[in-house]
Amino acid sequence: MNFDLRLPIGLLFAIYGIVLAGFGLLGDDAIYEKSLGININLLWGAVMLVFGLLMLLPAWRRLKAGPRSEH
Repeated sequence: MNFDLRLPIGLLFAIYGIVLAGFGLLGDDAIYEKSLGININLLWGAVMLVFGLLMLLPAWRRLKAGPRSEH
């Protein structure tokens, strides 16, 4: 079986991280007054993007190496 669960999970987190970080970068700063001025969307978007990339890197390496032969 060649299905690697890290690939869809990594894609999901990377895409959501890009969207959330983009909203944090392009959004209005006035909405962060309630969170003590912390741009929580940018922060968690970056965290989600890094996690997604950490999931994608080993999945891509395994796809590049080809299927393993099982004995």
